[in-house]
Amino acid sequence: MPQLPSSDNLSGHEANLEHLVRRVNRMVADATTTRTTPDDSPGPISEQPGVSDVFFPSEPTTLRETGLTESDVEALILKLLLSRNDTVGRDIARHIRLPFVLVEQTLRQMKEDRLLVYRASAPMNDYVYQLTDIGRERARRFSEHCTYFGSAPVSLRDYIASVTAQSLTRQYPTREDLERAFEDLLIPPKMLSRLGPAINSGRGMFLYGFPGNGKTSIAERVTIAFGEHIWVPRALGVDGEIIRLFDPLNHVEAPLERNTALYDKSKIDKRWVRVKRPTIIAGGELTMENLEVSLNTSTGISEAPLQLKSNCGTLVIDDFGRQRISIDELLNRWIVPLEKRHDFLNLPNGKKIEVPFDQLIIFATNLEPRDLVDEAFLRRIPYKIEIQDPGDAEFRQLFQMMCKRLEVPYDEKAVNYLIEKHYKSVGRSLRCCQPRDLLMQVRNHCLYHGVPIELKPEYFDIAVDTYFAVM
Repeated sequence: MPQLPSSDNLSGHEANLEHLVRRVNRMVADATTTRTTPDDSPGPISEQPGVSDVFFPSEPTTLRETGLTESDVEALILKLLLSRNDTVGRDIARHIRLPFVLVEQTLRQMKEDRLLVYRASAPMNDYVYQLTDIGRERARRFSEHCTYFGSAPVSLRDYIASVTAQSLTRQYPTREDLERAFEDLLIPPKMLSRLGPAINSGRGMFLYGFPGNGKTSIAERVTIAFGEHIWVPRALGVDGEIIRLFDPLNHVEAPLERNTALYDKSKIDKRWVRVKRPTIIAGGELTMENLEVSLNTSTGISEAPLQLKSNCGTLVIDDFGRQRISIDELLNRWIVPLEKRHDFLNLPNGKKIEVPFDQLIIFATNLEPRDLVDEAFLRRIPYKIEIQDPGDAEFRQLFQMMCKRLEVPYDEKAVNYLIEKHYKSVGRSLRCCQPRDLLMQVRNHCLYHGVPIELKPEYFDIAVDTYFAVM
């Protein structure tokens, strides 16, 4: 398409025409941004009929509602155009996840400031934008501080409001909720009665006991009892610093159904993403750096710590006592947040911010809690629950469950032989993981030798010889 001349070179008639078009666009924008919110105050969380979530981030209709300044939006646009060269206005809005009506106002101002020009026209009264030399130089200066040009960040104030609205302390799981969460596990009624109040508290607990009895499996499923979904911002903006919060490795996206209508009537702020309530598991690889805001010095982009990513969900410290970070360091770091329900983080610019500490923290360990931590810390973890060995009946029931799941015909005589010869006669303890592990060995043996998959005493003898060889 031929290049569109700048407004500076238009004739008087064409200039008047462009001025009239701008006035019409401004009037349409004002009409579509009319709100009933008093004083146009920021408030990303609202209630909308027809959406399964009670709380959701509503689409901003003014720049003030986003918590951003024109300079913030300008910096994102400049860095995006520096990376992509020519870009259509609506693609810019879609990339930084702001309504086009707001982005268009900034683009218009940037053109008047000679930071960009119209490269060509585009459908629906849009244009293809290109940086000028002045705009390119300013974009480079912005990139030297931070290369981020993704989704526009959400303000810390709005994020805190969202955590308050979706807090675990507002959820009160019932026995039915727990039974649903643990439906694929065998949890004795007595154990369920002990877990229920601990989960309901939304605070913290120790799960301890011998290895192989399902501590990690229980911890992984606790979050299900609190409800399925929450909203989290893709990124936070605090005093010019960008902190990435949404993490595809730890967050499972759960988008709403696509709107097939011509216009999206949901009016949801695209800077937020709907995810399953997070369950983040940190094992022996946990370090102190994972608990602080980390800065990538080459990009200038910061990453949120684990406890911030797990807000409104569950954070599991697996194999507690075997982390790369010392126990004393971890306890000193969290002793106040566990009691006060808020944390303090240091930003790369030296500023300290207060953030919510709103998750159920589960310490899973094979060791005795009193041998690991002092009384002051134990007091802040109100629930200590021992996951005990299964009884004889529960052990047999586990075999039946796992046989059904692995599609192995259950044979009670073979299981009786296993328990009598390889457990009772040698004084071996029962563990919850052993039915699954032994059945897998039997199944693999049958598949390798090309024989029907079934339970036989001799198959159990072979499985026990390899499974308990050094145990």
